[in-house]
Amino acid sequence: MSAGTFEALRGQLHEAATAFADGPGALEGILRGIVDDVDRALREHLEIFPVCHHSPASALAMARRLRAKQPKVVYLELCEDMAPLLTELRNCRLPVAVQAFAGEVVGFPADWSPLSVVAPITEASAEYQAIAYALDTPGVELVLVDRSSDHVFQWEARDEHPPAPGEPADPDAPQGEDGALHGDAVGVEIGDLRPRFAELEEHLLRHGRVRHWSEWWHQYVEVPLGDGDHDTYRQVMLLIGSLFRRLAPGDPRRVRVDEDRERYMWTRIRAHLTATGTDPADCLYVCGAFHAASRVEEFGVHGTDTFTISPPSGTRWRHGLIPSSHAAIEAQFGLAGGSVSIAAAEWAKNVRRTGVKPYWLEGQAGGKKKGRKAALPAVPAPSGAPADKLSGFLGRPPALDRLDEAELLGWSVDIVRAARRNGYLASTADAIAVFETSILLAGMRDRAKPTPYDFQDAAVTCIEKDVVPGRRDVRRLVESMMGGDRVGQVGYDALPPLARDVHDRLAPLALRLQQRGVQRALLDIASRPELEACSDVLWILRRLLPQGAARPIMGERRLGERPIQESWDLALGTHQRALIELGYEGVSIEQVLEQRLRRTAYDPRATTGAVLETVEDALLHLRSRRLADELGTRALEVLSRERSVDGAPEVLRRVRRLLAYHRTHEPALPAWIESFVTTGYAHYCTLLPTAFTDEDATVRQVGAMLGFLFSMEGLALSLGCDRTQLELAVAQSRPEDPAKTALLWAARTHLGTLSRTELRARCADLLGNPLVVPSYPRYLSGFLHALEPVPALADFVVEAVSQAFARLPDQVLLPWLPSLITSLRSGGAELAPLLIREADRLFPGRLAALDSWTPPWEAPPPPVGEQGAAGPHAGQGAALLAAHPAACDALAGLLGCDDPWQPAPTATSRGAVLLSAHPATGKALAALLTTG
Repeated sequence: MSAGTFEALRGQLHEAATAFADGPGALEGILRGIVDDVDRALREHLEIFPVCHHSPASALAMARRLRAKQPKVVYLELCEDMAPLLTELRNCRLPVAVQAFAGEVVGFPADWSPLSVVAPITEASAEYQAIAYALDTPGVELVLVDRSSDHVFQWEARDEHPPAPGEPADPDAPQGEDGALHGDAVGVEIGDLRPRFAELEEHLLRHGRVRHWSEWWHQYVEVPLGDGDHDTYRQVMLLIGSLFRRLAPGDPRRVRVDEDRERYMWTRIRAHLTATGTDPADCLYVCGAFHAASRVEEFGVHGTDTFTISPPSGTRWRHGLIPSSHAAIEAQFGLAGGSVSIAAAEWAKNVRRTGVKPYWLEGQAGGKKKGRKAALPAVPAPSGAPADKLSGFLGRPPALDRLDEAELLGWSVDIVRAARRNGYLASTADAIAVFETSILLAGMRDRAKPTPYDFQDAAVTCIEKDVVPGRRDVRRLVESMMGGDRVGQVGYDALPPLARDVHDRLAPLALRLQQRGVQRALLDIASRPELEACSDVLWILRRLLPQGAARPIMGERRLGERPIQESWDLALGTHQRALIELGYEGVSIEQVLEQRLRRTAYDPRATTGAVLETVEDALLHLRSRRLADELGTRALEVLSRERSVDGAPEVLRRVRRLLAYHRTHEPALPAWIESFVTTGYAHYCTLLPTAFTDEDATVRQVGAMLGFLFSMEGLALSLGCDRTQLELAVAQSRPEDPAKTALLWAARTHLGTLSRTELRARCADLLGNPLVVPSYPRYLSGFLHALEPVPALADFVVEAVSQAFARLPDQVLLPWLPSLITSLRSGGAELAPLLIREADRLFPGRLAALDSWTPPWEAPPPPVGEQGAAGPHAGQGAALLAAHPAACDALAGLLGCDDPWQPAPTATSRGAVLLSAHPATGKALAALLTTG
């Protein structure tokens, strides 16, 4: 390029700087520097093609240039480790995102895990045009030259803070399900063209009379460049990139990363040119306009080679394709809601208007079918030095296109039709109003023609009024009408082996699992046993995938039970990203589940309850006794190290379930369960006195400890534990809290150190003391939690509640009645059914019988005869046994007894004589059975 190409523009800028800045100075230096940046990039021997991320103008210019130049090598600004995945794009429906994922990190802070980098690709993007051209054109090589995914985090780690995903710049940006398709991944984009100077962006938005940056870009860059030639496009994009670069005050960290990326890319380009001997004139370098206007020393084919690329860390990266959407791209890169959909509509309109034939990967889902009449290619750009196109472009006013009026009229009719389908009272008059208001708004904003954003504002003003009758407002209807939020899909052949295996194993369900939305699956396992394998897969997916991906409607899975019928709501197509990322962790869902169970169990912060849950999952989903024993041993280790009782309720619940399973399905208990019971018995006995006095320990937790001790007591004693340890622990407990005091009384009643008569007397004293009556609900809460370790007290708890209602006057009862209900609901909701069943057993079933009903605790005990507990029919039991000896013979044989039968009992039989001679035992037993 000749040195005088931009001399005229430099002169104009000098005059402008003198006029506006009162003499040449810093402003002139900036303006002239921008022209120098453009001049330098255009003079580079390797053609630089500046682009903007997901810009239809860039995609259109790229398609034109590729057909005109036919380069042999395309250098693309994209993470170099993502190159092997690009061939799989032909098996997907755009938009999708290329992803690099690392579940375990090496060399990075542990709290950054998992690491994820995505590069979304849409049809209306220059990078897709370059990829499709390079992959489907014989003899063309595609070389990715940007930093690897590992270097993305290496360069962030040196600044000691994690990278943050983009935040929406517009409050209307979508934040729903589709907006989260990329999760917390770091986005890699080609051509981040946005002012990094807040005051500059505010100035452009205010003087452009637009609301957000996406609207400014569409109005002042996309539309004018849609009809521009190649030279005009390159010069304008370079000008914008240089402008934003020079006017940015510069975050030092971000500037350093940008410059290092440019050094990295030019180093890779020169290395490839040297290794292959390719002529730079036969190559094309596609990069963001911001990086095209670089001023680093390594810039260009003949730049210096002083940049050293650091080796990769030890992190193992996995790569794949995940579905993306317009909303996900907007949410991640801070674009306004609907801007990517509008860009897609603009791309389709430009392709129809200009006749440029875009590139499509052969076999691409949604691509152009063969056999259609191909559009004529664009005229090749003339060779030689391009002329100065900036001066004419910057001074050319926008022209009104008559075709846009017809398009605007069609939009107006379509939005009224869509509004009526969604419940709005819209009519033809509203269509006319929207049409005229769009033109009026465009005129007020100094625009020659209404943009989609003007139309959107006009539609909201004229149709929505002040109410939204349906699920969607008019703004969303406009976005849908412009093309909607297209959601991509990764094809079966491009899925990782795990995802393909899941689809194959669920094939008997005869569902379209890749389809988005919820589908109902009915599994009649009793008549079709082969569906049990599908049930196993679905339960594992429910354990691994986010909530909603696989949701059971009917049926449940418990230890030791076999499924009969199940019903599921499946949304695997909607959660395709999560399913794909499972493939980065293993080759089967069973392997992934086993790894996650081990990771959970061996986590330093794991609790005993969490480890027992992994044991249960290993038996329930994997049916692996080996893994369950390993995780059970780990649970024993965690229990021995715990010094709190926070997880006692969960430990009790899960140990009971595991014990019941092993007792009914295996000949002997596993060794780890026996050790767990003995260790837990000693552990909770040691912590019991402290837990009763600890303010942080709740009554539910202490009740769960007692439940473990009492329910496991028989097994623990058979394994060598000493009951004296439990008795001493209870004797040393001195609680002050009313609920824990009641719990202790219940424990002592179970151990026999406190009789029911004494317990009943203590409750009566509480009701008779006016100072204690306000705290009586807390005592009742303690008795309710006592039903966990001592379920035999259910009738006494009913008695305690009934005595309160019977003895207390209304002026005392009514104030603490809400406190009683709150205590019972919040503290023991799972125990309330036991209490209700006992009350149903004790109280009469009919209201009429209530007047003559006497509570069992107030009924007098039946009289006991003077002849003792044996009564006048003492010998009848022995006579009955002698008359029917089969049961006794069977029991005697089981016990190994061979004593002969004695003669039939008589009135002077030894048993009857013994009972008559010593009646005290019989009387005590009768009193216990009648008054307990």
